[in-house]
Amino acid sequence: MAKKKSEEKKEESKEASQPQAEEVEEKIVDIEDLPFVGPATAEKLRDAGYYSIEAIAVASPQELSSVAEIGEATASKIIAAARKLANVGGFETGDVVYERRKKIGKITTGSKALDDLLGGGVETQAITELFGEFGSGKTQICHQLAVNVQMPRDQGGLEGAVIVIDTEGTFRPERIIQMAEAKGLDPDKVLKNIYVAQAYNSNHQMLLVDNAKELANKLKREGINVRLLVVDSLTAHFRAEYVGRGTLADRQQKLNKHLHDLLRFGEIFNAAIVVTNQVMAKPDQFFGDPTKPVGGHIVAHTATFRVYLRKSKGELRVARLIDSPHLPESEAIFRITERGVEDK
Repeated sequence: MAKKKSEEKKEESKEASQPQAEEVEEKIVDIEDLPFVGPATAEKLRDAGYYSIEAIAVASPQELSSVAEIGEATASKIIAAARKLANVGGFETGDVVYERRKKIGKITTGSKALDDLLGGGVETQAITELFGEFGSGKTQICHQLAVNVQMPRDQGGLEGAVIVIDTEGTFRPERIIQMAEAKGLDPDKVLKNIYVAQAYNSNHQMLLVDNAKELANKLKREGINVRLLVVDSLTAHFRAEYVGRGTLADRQQKLNKHLHDLLRFGEIFNAAIVVTNQVMAKPDQFFGDPTKPVGGHIVAHTATFRVYLRKSKGELRVARLIDSPHLPESEAIFRITERGVEDK
Protein backbone atom coordinates (compact mmCIF):
# COMPACT_ATOMS: atom_id res chain seq x y z
CA MET A 1 0.00 0.00 0.00
CA ALA A 2 2.83 2.38 0.92
CA LYS A 3 4.56 1.52 -2.35
CA LYS A 4 1.39 2.31 -4.33
CA LYS A 5 1.01 5.70 -2.60
CA SER A 6 4.67 6.47 -3.32
CA GLU A 7 4.17 5.71 -7.01
CA GLU A 8 1.03 7.91 -7.11
CA LYS A 9 2.97 10.81 -5.56
CA LYS A 10 5.71 10.39 -8.16
CA GLU A 11 3.14 10.49 -10.97
CA GLU A 12 1.52 13.61 -9.48
CA SER A 13 4.86 15.39 -9.18
CA LYS A 14 5.73 14.38 -12.76
CA GLU A 15 2.44 15.79 -14.08
CA ALA A 16 2.90 18.98 -12.06
CA SER A 17 6.38 19.45 -13.50
CA GLN A 18 5.15 19.27 -17.12
CA PRO A 19 4.54 22.71 -18.65
CA GLN A 20 0.97 23.61 -19.47
CA ALA A 21 -0.23 25.80 -22.37
CA GLU A 22 -1.16 28.57 -19.92
CA GLU A 23 2.18 28.49 -18.06
CA VAL A 24 5.00 28.90 -20.57
CA GLU A 25 8.24 30.24 -19.19
CA GLU A 26 10.05 32.97 -21.07
CA LYS A 27 13.23 30.90 -21.01
CA ILE A 28 11.87 28.57 -23.71
CA VAL A 29 13.98 28.72 -26.85
CA ASP A 30 13.62 25.32 -28.55
CA ILE A 31 10.30 24.15 -29.92
CA GLU A 32 10.65 20.91 -27.89
CA ASP A 33 10.11 22.99 -24.76
CA LEU A 34 6.57 23.90 -25.82
CA PRO A 35 3.78 21.91 -24.16
CA PHE A 36 2.60 18.84 -26.12
CA VAL A 37 5.70 18.92 -28.37
CA GLY A 38 7.87 15.85 -27.92
CA PRO A 39 11.01 14.91 -29.88
CA ALA A 40 9.04 13.12 -32.64
CA THR A 41 6.60 16.02 -33.11
CA ALA A 42 9.46 18.54 -33.06
CA GLU A 43 11.27 16.59 -35.79
CA LYS A 44 8.14 16.58 -37.99
CA LEU A 45 7.66 20.32 -37.43
CA ARG A 46 11.27 21.06 -38.38
CA ASP A 47 11.01 18.85 -41.47
CA ALA A 48 8.01 20.97 -42.49
CA GLY A 49 9.93 24.23 -41.99
CA TYR A 50 8.81 25.22 -38.47
CA TYR A 51 12.17 25.89 -36.85
CA SER A 52 11.25 28.56 -34.30
CA ILE A 53 8.62 29.58 -31.75
CA GLU A 54 7.67 32.53 -34.01
CA ALA A 55 7.04 30.26 -37.00
CA ILE A 56 4.67 28.13 -34.94
CA ALA A 57 2.99 31.20 -33.43
CA VAL A 58 1.84 32.45 -36.85
CA ALA A 59 0.77 29.01 -38.18
CA SER A 60 -2.81 27.77 -38.40
CA PRO A 61 -4.04 24.71 -36.45
CA GLN A 62 -4.88 22.96 -39.74
CA GLU A 63 -1.32 23.40 -41.05
CA LEU A 64 0.28 22.21 -37.82
CA SER A 65 -2.13 19.31 -37.47
CA SER A 66 -1.36 18.14 -41.01
CA VAL A 67 2.45 18.33 -40.89
CA ALA A 68 2.89 17.02 -37.32
CA GLU A 69 0.16 14.37 -37.56
CA ILE A 70 -1.56 15.57 -34.38
CA GLY A 71 -5.13 16.59 -33.59
CA GLU A 72 -6.29 20.14 -34.32
CA ALA A 73 -7.12 20.68 -30.64
CA THR A 74 -3.54 19.83 -29.65
CA ALA A 75 -2.20 21.98 -32.51
CA SER A 76 -4.31 24.91 -31.23
CA LYS A 77 -2.83 24.53 -27.73
CA ILE A 78 0.73 24.45 -29.12
CA ILE A 79 0.05 27.58 -31.19
CA ALA A 80 -1.54 29.37 -28.21
CA ALA A 81 1.54 28.63 -26.09
CA ALA A 82 3.88 29.79 -28.87
CA ARG A 83 1.88 33.00 -29.34
CA LYS A 84 2.03 33.74 -25.63
CA LEU A 85 5.77 33.25 -25.63
CA ALA A 86 6.39 35.21 -28.84
CA ASN A 87 3.88 37.89 -27.78
CA VAL A 88 1.86 37.40 -30.98
CA GLY A 89 -1.87 37.48 -31.60
CA GLY A 90 -3.35 39.48 -28.72
CA PHE A 91 -5.09 42.88 -28.75
CA GLU A 92 -2.85 45.92 -28.32
CA THR A 93 -3.45 49.64 -28.04
CA GLY A 94 -2.43 51.88 -30.92
CA ASP A 95 0.52 53.42 -29.04
CA VAL A 96 2.01 49.94 -28.44
CA VAL A 97 1.69 49.16 -32.16
CA TYR A 98 3.34 52.50 -32.94
CA GLU A 99 6.29 51.71 -30.65
CA ARG A 100 6.72 48.31 -32.32
CA ARG A 101 6.55 49.94 -35.76
CA LYS A 102 9.61 51.97 -34.79
CA LYS A 103 11.64 48.73 -34.84
CA ILE A 104 10.87 48.20 -38.53
CA GLY A 105 13.94 48.78 -40.67
CA LYS A 106 14.15 50.53 -44.04
CA ILE A 107 16.64 49.86 -46.83
CA THR A 108 17.71 52.69 -49.10
CA THR A 109 17.28 52.12 -52.83
CA GLY A 110 20.19 54.44 -53.63
CA SER A 111 17.83 57.16 -54.89
CA LYS A 112 16.44 59.71 -52.42
CA ALA A 113 13.45 60.36 -54.70
CA LEU A 114 12.61 56.64 -54.77
CA ASP A 115 13.17 56.34 -51.00
CA ASP A 116 10.78 59.26 -50.38
CA LEU A 117 8.19 57.59 -52.61
CA LEU A 118 8.38 54.50 -50.36
CA GLY A 119 8.28 56.49 -47.13
CA GLY A 120 12.01 56.32 -46.41
CA GLY A 121 13.05 53.13 -48.19
CA VAL A 122 12.01 49.50 -48.56
CA GLU A 123 10.33 48.33 -45.32
CA THR A 124 10.99 45.15 -43.41
CA GLN A 125 8.01 42.93 -42.48
CA ALA A 126 6.29 43.93 -45.72
CA ILE A 127 6.10 42.78 -49.34
CA THR A 128 7.23 45.34 -51.88
CA GLU A 129 6.18 44.42 -55.42
CA LEU A 130 8.03 45.89 -58.41
CA PHE A 131 6.22 45.41 -61.71
CA GLY A 132 6.85 46.74 -65.19
CA GLU A 133 7.95 45.86 -68.72
CA PHE A 134 11.33 44.33 -69.55
CA GLY A 135 14.15 46.83 -69.07
CA SER A 136 12.17 48.97 -66.61
CA GLY A 137 14.67 48.37 -63.78
CA LYS A 138 13.06 45.66 -61.62
CA THR A 139 16.08 43.35 -61.43
CA GLN A 140 18.48 46.30 -61.18
CA ILE A 141 16.70 47.58 -58.06
CA CYS A 142 16.82 44.06 -56.57
CA HIS A 143 20.60 43.90 -57.16
CA GLN A 144 21.01 47.35 -55.62
CA LEU A 145 18.98 46.43 -52.53
CA ALA A 146 21.07 43.26 -52.10
CA VAL A 147 24.13 45.51 -51.83
CA ASN A 148 22.56 48.35 -49.85
CA VAL A 149 21.06 46.14 -47.11
CA GLN A 150 24.62 45.20 -46.09
CA MET A 151 25.66 48.82 -45.49
CA PRO A 152 25.74 50.39 -41.99
CA ARG A 153 22.42 51.68 -40.64
CA ASP A 154 23.57 55.30 -40.74
CA GLN A 155 24.05 54.90 -44.51
CA GLY A 156 20.61 53.40 -45.16
CA GLY A 157 21.49 49.72 -44.70
CA LEU A 158 20.54 47.12 -42.11
CA GLU A 159 23.90 45.31 -41.82
CA GLY A 160 22.21 42.07 -42.87
CA ALA A 161 22.48 39.17 -45.29
CA VAL A 162 20.36 38.51 -48.39
CA ILE A 163 18.52 35.50 -49.79
CA VAL A 164 17.66 35.55 -53.50
CA ILE A 165 15.22 33.14 -55.18
CA ASP A 166 16.04 33.49 -58.89
CA THR A 167 13.35 32.08 -61.19
CA GLU A 168 14.58 33.47 -64.52
CA GLY A 169 18.36 33.23 -64.26
CA THR A 170 18.77 37.00 -63.97
CA PHE A 171 21.10 37.21 -60.96
CA ARG A 172 24.48 38.61 -62.02
CA PRO A 173 27.37 38.66 -59.50
CA GLU A 174 29.27 40.95 -61.91
CA ARG A 175 26.59 43.59 -61.41
CA ILE A 176 26.80 43.18 -57.63
CA ILE A 177 30.57 43.80 -57.84
CA GLN A 178 29.99 47.03 -59.82
CA MET A 179 27.43 48.33 -57.34
CA ALA A 180 29.46 47.31 -54.27
CA GLU A 181 32.58 49.10 -55.56
CA ALA A 182 30.49 52.21 -56.27
CA LYS A 183 29.41 52.19 -52.59
CA GLY A 184 32.98 51.68 -51.36
CA LEU A 185 32.25 48.15 -50.10
CA ASP A 186 34.38 45.02 -50.40
CA PRO A 187 32.80 43.10 -53.35
CA ASP A 188 33.96 39.70 -52.04
CA LYS A 189 32.33 40.27 -48.64
CA VAL A 190 29.15 41.54 -50.28
CA LEU A 191 28.88 38.47 -52.52
CA LYS A 192 29.50 36.12 -49.59
CA ASN A 193 26.49 37.63 -47.80
CA ILE A 194 24.15 36.91 -50.73
CA TYR A 195 22.67 33.40 -50.83
CA VAL A 196 21.19 32.54 -54.24
CA ALA A 197 19.00 29.60 -55.29
CA GLN A 198 17.52 29.05 -58.73
CA ALA A 199 13.92 27.85 -58.84
CA TYR A 200 13.14 25.41 -61.66
CA ASN A 201 9.34 25.38 -61.34
CA SER A 202 6.58 26.80 -59.14
CA ASN A 203 6.67 23.92 -56.63
CA HIS A 204 10.44 24.27 -56.27
CA GLN A 205 9.99 28.03 -55.85
CA MET A 206 7.57 27.49 -52.96
CA LEU A 207 9.85 24.89 -51.38
CA LEU A 208 12.75 27.34 -51.48
CA VAL A 209 10.89 29.63 -49.05
CA ASP A 210 10.95 26.79 -46.50
CA ASN A 211 14.65 26.28 -47.24
CA ALA A 212 15.16 30.03 -46.79
CA LYS A 213 13.66 29.78 -43.27
CA GLU A 214 16.07 26.98 -42.42
CA LEU A 215 19.03 28.96 -43.79
CA ALA A 216 17.97 32.16 -41.97
CA ASN A 217 17.73 30.28 -38.67
CA LYS A 218 21.15 28.71 -39.23
CA LEU A 219 22.69 32.12 -40.00
CA LYS A 220 20.94 33.68 -37.00
CA ARG A 221 22.64 31.14 -34.71
CA GLU A 222 25.96 32.26 -36.25
CA GLY A 223 25.17 35.91 -35.47
CA ILE A 224 24.12 36.86 -39.03
CA ASN A 225 20.65 38.30 -39.62
CA VAL A 226 18.86 37.91 -42.95
CA ARG A 227 17.25 41.29 -43.63
CA LEU A 228 16.19 40.89 -47.28
CA LEU A 229 14.50 38.15 -49.30
CA VAL A 230 14.20 38.71 -53.06
CA VAL A 231 12.03 36.71 -55.47
CA ASP A 232 12.82 37.61 -59.09
CA SER A 233 10.32 36.99 -60.52
CA LEU A 234 7.28 36.00 -58.50
CA THR A 235 4.92 34.95 -61.30
CA ALA A 236 7.13 33.64 -64.16
CA HIS A 237 6.78 29.92 -63.33
CA PHE A 238 3.13 30.17 -62.30
CA ARG A 239 2.34 31.96 -65.55
CA ALA A 240 4.14 29.36 -67.68
CA GLU A 241 2.76 26.26 -65.92
CA TYR A 242 -0.88 27.23 -65.39
CA VAL A 243 -2.25 28.03 -68.85
CA GLY A 244 -5.92 28.64 -69.59
CA ARG A 245 -8.95 29.59 -67.51
CA GLY A 246 -9.40 26.04 -66.24
CA THR A 247 -6.18 26.23 -64.21
CA LEU A 248 -6.71 29.76 -62.88
CA ALA A 249 -8.21 28.74 -59.52
CA ASP A 250 -5.36 26.30 -58.75
CA ARG A 251 -2.75 28.86 -59.78
CA GLN A 252 -4.22 31.60 -57.61
CA GLN A 253 -4.53 29.29 -54.61
CA LYS A 254 -0.85 28.30 -54.83
CA LEU A 255 0.21 31.88 -55.44
CA ASN A 256 -1.77 32.99 -52.39
CA LYS A 257 -0.03 30.41 -50.17
CA HIS A 258 3.37 31.36 -51.60
CA LEU A 259 2.83 35.06 -50.86
CA HIS A 260 1.66 34.40 -47.30
CA ASP A 261 4.71 32.17 -46.71
CA LEU A 262 6.89 35.07 -47.88
CA LEU A 263 5.07 37.53 -45.63
CA ARG A 264 5.46 35.16 -42.69
CA PHE A 265 9.21 34.95 -43.38
CA GLY A 266 9.40 38.76 -43.27
CA GLU A 267 7.56 38.92 -39.95
CA ILE A 268 9.62 36.17 -38.29
CA PHE A 269 13.03 37.53 -39.32
CA ASN A 270 12.16 41.25 -39.56
CA ALA A 271 13.22 41.08 -43.22
CA ALA A 272 12.12 43.05 -46.26
CA ILE A 273 10.42 40.96 -48.97
CA VAL A 274 10.93 42.28 -52.49
CA VAL A 275 9.25 40.53 -55.42
CA THR A 276 9.30 41.42 -59.09
CA ASN A 277 6.26 40.81 -61.26
CA GLN A 278 5.68 40.50 -64.98
CA VAL A 279 3.02 42.48 -66.80
CA MET A 280 0.44 41.86 -69.48
CA ALA A 281 -1.34 44.15 -71.91
CA LYS A 282 -5.12 44.50 -71.85
CA PRO A 283 -6.15 44.88 -75.52
CA ASP A 284 -9.74 45.76 -74.58
CA GLN A 285 -8.64 48.90 -72.71
CA PHE A 286 -9.03 51.96 -74.94
CA PHE A 287 -8.10 54.68 -72.44
CA GLY A 288 -5.16 54.90 -70.02
CA ASP A 289 -2.21 52.56 -69.68
CA PRO A 290 -3.14 49.02 -70.85
CA THR A 291 -0.20 47.48 -68.91
CA LYS A 292 -1.37 45.41 -65.93
CA PRO A 293 0.58 43.23 -63.47
CA VAL A 294 0.14 39.45 -63.57
CA GLY A 295 -1.42 37.67 -60.59
CA GLY A 296 -4.76 39.42 -60.33
CA HIS A 297 -6.38 40.30 -57.02
CA ILE A 298 -4.38 37.76 -54.99
CA VAL A 299 -1.11 39.61 -55.58
CA ALA A 300 -2.82 43.01 -55.42
CA HIS A 301 -4.27 42.36 -51.95
CA THR A 302 -1.24 40.63 -50.44
CA ALA A 303 1.53 43.00 -51.55
CA THR A 304 2.02 45.81 -49.03
CA PHE A 305 3.57 48.23 -51.52
CA ARG A 306 3.04 48.08 -55.30
CA VAL A 307 5.43 50.03 -57.49
CA TYR A 308 4.93 50.38 -61.24
CA LEU A 309 8.20 50.95 -63.11
CA ARG A 310 8.47 52.24 -66.65
CA LYS A 311 11.24 53.35 -69.00
CA SER A 312 11.90 56.98 -69.82
CA LYS A 313 14.67 58.68 -71.83
CA GLY A 314 18.07 56.96 -71.69
CA GLU A 315 19.02 56.03 -68.14
CA LEU A 316 15.91 57.56 -66.60
CA ARG A 317 13.15 55.43 -65.08
CA VAL A 318 9.80 56.43 -63.60
CA ALA A 319 8.42 54.72 -60.47
CA ARG A 320 4.77 55.12 -59.54
CA LEU A 321 3.48 53.99 -56.15
CA ILE A 322 0.18 52.30 -57.00
CA ASP A 323 -0.79 50.99 -53.57
CA SER A 324 0.33 51.46 -49.96
CA PRO A 325 -1.38 51.23 -46.55
CA HIS A 326 -0.41 54.78 -45.58
CA LEU A 327 1.35 56.59 -48.45
CA PRO A 328 -0.29 58.64 -51.23
CA GLU A 329 -0.13 57.57 -54.86
CA SER A 330 2.74 59.49 -56.43
CA GLU A 331 5.71 59.30 -58.83
CA ALA A 332 9.50 59.51 -58.63
CA ILE A 333 12.16 59.73 -61.33
CA PHE A 334 15.54 58.02 -60.90
CA ARG A 335 18.47 56.79 -62.97
CA ILE A 336 20.07 53.40 -63.54
CA THR A 337 23.76 53.78 -64.36
CA GLU A 338 26.87 51.62 -64.19
CA ARG A 339 27.13 52.65 -60.53
CA GLY A 340 23.60 51.40 -59.85
CA VAL A 341 20.38 53.15 -58.82
CA GLU A 342 20.86 56.90 -58.39
CA ASP A 343 18.93 60.18 -58.41
CA LYS A 344 18.43 61.83 -61.78
